[in-house]
Amino acid sequence: MARIESLSILTQDGEGKEYLAELYGKVIEGVMKTLASAGMKNMDLSGDPASGSVEAKRFVNATAQDYGTAREAGAGNKVKAKPVTVAIDTDKEIVEEIEQKDTLLYGVDGLLDRRSANHIVRMASNLDKAFFTVAYSNAVEVEIPDNTPIEEELEMVIQECENTENDFVDGVPRAMMHLVLNTAYYGKVRNNLDKQTRSNVDTGAEEFYSWHGVECKSSTHLPSGCRYLLMVDGAVAQPVMANQYTAEKIQLSEAYGVSLFYHFGTVAVTPDLIFTGVDATSGGEGNPQ
Repeated sequence: MARIESLSILTQDGEGKEYLAELYGKVIEGVMKTLASAGMKNMDLSGDPASGSVEAKRFVNATAQDYGTAREAGAGNKVKAKPVTVAIDTDKEIVEEIEQKDTLLYGVDGLLDRRSANHIVRMASNLDKAFFTVAYSNAVEVEIPDNTPIEEELEMVIQECENTENDFVDGVPRAMMHLVLNTAYYGKVRNNLDKQTRSNVDTGAEEFYSWHGVECKSSTHLPSGCRYLLMVDGAVAQPVMANQYTAEKIQLSEAYGVSLFYHFGTVAVTPDLIFTGVDATSGGEGNPQ
């Protein structure tokens, strides 16, 4: 029996129509590594994203003065803040069309719901990549000497963050830091842990969660040339607006549209608290900044 050609479901190469089964009943879902940026974003934002922008504020640390200074001046010091505007300036859409005939004959239960769920996953992936691209382009570069062991390299970067001091920061606790590594560098750390004779880490597990008190994750969404990023909580803001429509009937047809429209902005709120390692001999080559 000849297989029936579908009306709107294309093969992966886009050249021909996907052939329908009488009832295959299974579908291979898209595969994606866990997102890493979700818990790192700055959520202390004011304003309504629908207006086109929101704002984050950084407050300057208080300054200790000799007793009586305020009384003599007749006033205390003014609270100083640095506003950071985050524009909702990136607009994206995912729109797919499926004929009603295909939903009946393709042999996959809940096809429209599955595609709708996949749109959300793809949106999250896109946001993850945008988040790390902005973080990397604003990161402070820490020069790493040649042949530095991985454990010493990461400790150098961690201490660079830990010892940060400026108007807004007087040292950073490691509990506030996040280390995101590409798969190659994550593997190096994993191998280093495996070689330790008194490690309390399960060598059979993929995740090791923490390195010297800093939360660690691997990601496939770091920009090209970036081996890892170290950042504090809330270093990057990424407000998002999304509108999802499931199984919307297309006028004058038997086709249904499954679509997701979303809008977002991504800005480094504390660029002084984002770090990446670069080879000392390359002069920082690899960072797009």
